[in-house]
Parts: sequence; C-alpha cells; structure tokens
Amino acid sequence: MEMSAVFAARGYASLRPATQPEPGAAFQALARDFAATLREGEETARAAIAGRADPHALVQALAQTELAVETAVTVRDRVVEAYQEILRMPV
Repeated sequence: MEMSAVFAARGYASLRPATQPEPGAAFQALARDFAATLREGEETARAAIAGRADPHALVQALAQTELAVETAVTVRDRVVEAYQEILRMPV
C-alpha cells in the first residue's frame, strides 16, 4: 500500500505544473503572437508598396491582421463586460 501512495504522490507532483500554470503566461504568449501578426502585416504592406511583394500576400496579411485586431477587440469587450458584471454584484 505504501508503494502505491509513493507512486501516486510522484504522479501528482509531475502533473502539478499542468494544473497550476504560471500566472499570465498564456496572455503573454497571446500578446507576442498578436504583435508578431501586426508586424508581419506591416512588413508585407511595406514590401507591396515597394513592389517586392505579391498582391495576394498583401491581401492575406491584411486579412490576418484584421482577424487579430477583431479578436483582440472581442476579448477586450468581454473582459470589460465581465468587470462590469462584477461591479454590479451585491455585496
């Protein structure tokens, strides 16, 4: 019985990082991806203006940038909405 408890404790310890991720790590990764998408779109637009990029690549980069901005705005709106709901809660 003791061995199974030791194995269970080791198993739990190995899974603990998955159940308690580092705070803010996911949002930092999302922010980096968002900034990279915007940067790539700007670089493609500059290359298209200079005549070095395919128009199809420009349209695709602009669509990705637009989707990223719309997603960020939607997340922001949901966070603000949740915050307002919390403020309306009775104490």
